[in-house]
Amino acid sequence: MELYEQTMQGLHRQLKERKVSSVELTRAFLSRIEATDQAVNAFITVAAEQALAAAEAADQRIAAGQCETLTGIPLALKDIFLADGVRTTCASKMLGNFVAPYDATAWAKLKAQGAVLLGKLNMDEFAMGSSCENSAFGPTRNPWNKDHIPGGSSGGSAAAIAAQQAVVTLGTDTGGSIRQPASHCGCVGLKPTYGRVSRYGVIAYASSLDQVGPMTRDVTDAALLLGAIAGHDPKDSTSVDCPVPNYAASLQQGVKGLKIGLPKEYFIEGLDPDVQQAMDQAIEVYRKLGAEFVEVSLPHTNYAVATYYLIATAEASSNLARYEGVRFGHRAAETSGLIDLMMQSRAQGFGAEVKRRIMLGTYALSSGYYDAYYLKAQKVRTLIQQDFIRAYEQVDLLLTPVAPTPAFRIGEKTADPLQMYLSDIFTIPVNLAGICGISIPTGMSRSGLPIGLQLLGRPFGEETILRAAYDFEQATDWHTRKAAL
Repeated sequence: MELYEQTMQGLHRQLKERKVSSVELTRAFLSRIEATDQAVNAFITVAAEQALAAAEAADQRIAAGQCETLTGIPLALKDIFLADGVRTTCASKMLGNFVAPYDATAWAKLKAQGAVLLGKLNMDEFAMGSSCENSAFGPTRNPWNKDHIPGGSSGGSAAAIAAQQAVVTLGTDTGGSIRQPASHCGCVGLKPTYGRVSRYGVIAYASSLDQVGPMTRDVTDAALLLGAIAGHDPKDSTSVDCPVPNYAASLQQGVKGLKIGLPKEYFIEGLDPDVQQAMDQAIEVYRKLGAEFVEVSLPHTNYAVATYYLIATAEASSNLARYEGVRFGHRAAETSGLIDLMMQSRAQGFGAEVKRRIMLGTYALSSGYYDAYYLKAQKVRTLIQQDFIRAYEQVDLLLTPVAPTPAFRIGEKTADPLQMYLSDIFTIPVNLAGICGISIPTGMSRSGLPIGLQLLGRPFGEETILRAAYDFEQATDWHTRKAAL
């Protein structure tokens, strides 16, 4: 097995036993990126020199007997995380030449362990999209079928795992942006509870919804990576101050005796037959493992997409007001005065989808419409949260599809934003409620595209969903399948 095909825990053992060096590992991944990324376009920036320097430093640490879980491990970050001295674009012309002056907390924690940053990954511009087509650097392609999308907005983070260009990656999830690409690319993607991982140094899209999470090849790596990035951060006022469990230690407790809820609103007519079949098979696997199933109702699910696109766009309108061509970011060249500078800089710097969402959000917040739209959406959000609270009075976790269909073709939905938005119908409610969710490989479509299963837990219930995901993974072989590039 090639070095780039292995899991993080496997490579950690080899590094610790000095069977391989971090420099060897890093060179293997850099070669893999060079060989495959022209076809996939997962990377916006490859930081080869910095990566090799970090790998040399990691090897010195290991030689001195200091080998933590992430020491010497080559990974990559969605290009929404600031990394000191590395270009950070958010896949936008607006930040095309921006070099970050400090590290995001999540990356700083990994860096402190001696992790090696290979580079920054493609995404939908400012994390606004479900397909990774809204990038100023061109679309990312799904390694399983390059005519199809990898999912979004963390499409590059999922595609890099599927293409074996990085051992693990970090993404962000505002309405499904970790779980949906993980499903489409056949990897593991975990959206932690809101406040579990610091958002400091992550370029903001919708601040009450954004959450940082790991994308990996298997559940054990996800548990290890979450343990490394989770925890309170005084620099993030939304970060929750509560102890971080040893997620990896509780993986083998099994699901026997657990009650798993099946929300009837998530198993709807119109669900792709391949997705339905994968869900049915997954339920049967869990039954054999000793789990009990209960039908539950989340009655306000139908309002989730509309609620999300009012709240998220309103927060985006506010967060993106700072990009005005004066302090940093793209600045229009020939302008007549300050107002013209701002207008032209924003018109040139932002892509079509970002402009659409800024306009929607600005309208929802405008005088005379705030109560009718934004305030009402916040009230419905509370009802959606209460749906989940009531469901968890009956069950330990929920099982649902991640997306209504496998990955669709590139260009298939770009002309119809509403159809694109509806592809996140099963992931959006999780962000509105602030709970945790994980996507794990659970099947393949007849056309050879991966299908993911979504497990949803209580707030700060990551241990339970990781344990259930691990038990399923051990009973199946879907996570071992690899895209043929």
